[in-house]
Order: sequence, then structure tokens, then C-alpha cells
Amino acid sequence: MLAVRNSNERGHADHGWLDARHSFSFGSYHDAAHNSFRALRVINEDVIAPGRGFPDHPHRDMEIITYVLSGALRHADSTGSREDIVPGVVQRMSAGSGIMHSEANPSKDEPVHLIQIWIKPDRRGAEPRHESRAFPIHEHEGRLHLIASPDGRDGSLPIYQDASVRAGVLNVGDRVTVEIGHSRHAWVQIARGSVTVNDRRVGGGDGVGVSDESHLTVEGLDDASELLVFDLA
Repeated sequence: MLAVRNSNERGHADHGWLDARHSFSFGSYHDAAHNSFRALRVINEDVIAPGRGFPDHPHRDMEIITYVLSGALRHADSTGSREDIVPGVVQRMSAGSGIMHSEANPSKDEPVHLIQIWIKPDRRGAEPRHESRAFPIHEHEGRLHLIASPDGRDGSLPIYQDASVRAGVLNVGDRVTVEIGHSRHAWVQIARGSVTVNDRRVGGGDGVGVSDESHLTVEGLDDASELLVFDLA
């Protein structure tokens, strides 16, 4: 069964310096039918204006993955970490028992476009941790790259949850198949371009919740179509 979450049905907040789209309830946006999907709690697509950002603020007991589509996002947190996240670099922050962090666009003239993901952890009060890694998402197109997993296999970022996250870029005619284990679920988030998911056409900003399917077949309809695939318990 596939349930499409259309891009134009998402929550929308325009703060001038921040244009945000929420796939699930977030902040002042509440949709009882779309609070989460399994352990996937937040998918926010944000565009942050040059020189603006979020000042220091707290998080706890959440796995936070930041995926930049264009521009750069400057991250700093209370563990002492400070870095600029750019396309191809994925960051994971385990908020655990509590962490403070800030996010800002360091550019004077270019917006930063990103997707931020929150996954509910399988434990509470873990020691906060932060890590980022580069993945060849844009160099090796036509496939999905494992970027996060519970055991950090194949060079992915380890997270505290029975969930795996893949990302990739498909061109026209590229096709990938993802096996879905028995009693597991999946979410597909289209970052840009358009694809078919099990022959269902979806485009940029759309999400697809998947249950009771043995596999997903995703085919690119536009060049440089970018997507994230979540395998969830």
C-alpha cells in the first residue's frame, strides 16, 4: 500500500528569512493525520536566507539528520563541534540527554536549501554525539547510498534506532529496487525532480508512505532527481 503525501498539502511557514515546509506536525503546524510515520518524526524542507539562521536552542532524545541540497549550513553545538555542511556531506546529531546547537547560513548572497530529519531514538538519555561524513551521492548517480543505519554498516552514520536511510540521484531511466523486510515499512521523500515509486508518479516535495509491500521500484523521470528512502520498523 502506498500513501502519497503531496507537497502542496504540507505545512508551510514563511518567516521572511526562513521558508519552511513540514511533512509532519511541527511547531505551530498541527495535522493529526500526519504527526509522524513510524519512528520518522520530522521532515522539514527549509530555505534559509543569506546571513540568517537559528540561534542556540536545545534538543534532547532525538536523532537529527541534516541533508543539504544547495548552499552551506554552519553548525555549532555544545559538544564543541563547528562545521559547514554542504551537498554530499550528511550530518547526524544524537541529542540524547541534551544538547545546544545553532544553525546559520554563512553566505552573504546565497540561500541554503536543506532537508532536516528527526527520527525518534530507541533509548532515552544517551550521551549526546555529533558526526558528519561525505557520501558520493552526486558523483555516483543511478543508485542509492546508505547514509544512516543502526550499526553504521558500509560507512553509514550510526543512529539509535532500527531504521536505515538511503539517498541518491536518479536520471531519466535509472531504476533502483529496495527490498522491504516482512512487517517493515518505508518512506520515500522526493527532494527534487520526479520519479515513479512502484509505478506511482511523484515529484519534488512529495512523500510516500509504504506498508505491506515486499519491495520498492523507483525510476527516474527527470535528470538529477534526488530522493531519500527510509526503511523503518
